[in-house]
Amino acid sequence: MNQKERMLAGLPYKAWLDGLEEEREECKRKIYEFNMLSPDRRAEIPKLLKALIGKTGENIWIEAPFHCDYGWNIEVGENFFANYNLTILDVGKVTIGKNVQIAPNVSIYTAGHPLHPDSRNSGYEYGIPITIGDNVWIGGNTVILPGVTIGNNVVIGAGSVVSRDLPDNVIAVGSPCRVIREITEDDRKYYYKDREFDVEDYK
Repeated sequence: MNQKERMLAGLPYKAWLDGLEEEREECKRKIYEFNMLSPDRRAEIPKLLKALIGKTGENIWIEAPFHCDYGWNIEVGENFFANYNLTILDVGKVTIGKNVQIAPNVSIYTAGHPLHPDSRNSGYEYGIPITIGDNVWIGGNTVILPGVTIGNNVVIGAGSVVSRDLPDNVIAVGSPCRVIREITEDDRKYYYKDREFDVEDYK
């Protein structure tokens, strides 16, 4: 088993061997083109992203700058939107569902290193997959750690550190991120806290 195969299997691997460094360099070239795109060429954003990311829906939009390790190890569903400064360390598979919205400065880390300094200094690292469900809204400055699964219809408050799984239909916030309550039918009529919609076409 070579180092790329070990990486994809969630085993300890060395990131500079067996072509991995070259693949990251290729990804950096694509990211550079995307991040340096002139505002006059914004219509090209979806095409560039589809050439970078492993699998996407038809509608995808990320505001530059964006950073990732490989790109091909990321999968996003239909109607994906991410605001400025999204970072995805995709040494482990990152799977994101449809209708997901990500606020600025969000970091998704599948990558990690051993705790013991001798083990860490050996150069081995690992990647554990992250899965994010459908209809998820991730607040700004959130960090999602290796191995986490986030359910469908979840809202994650700004500044959260998500270190464990979150079930469907909840609001979760904090460091570490904790569920504070379920999302219910009563929430439908509000656009912000106790402020009700004054239009009808939101339903």
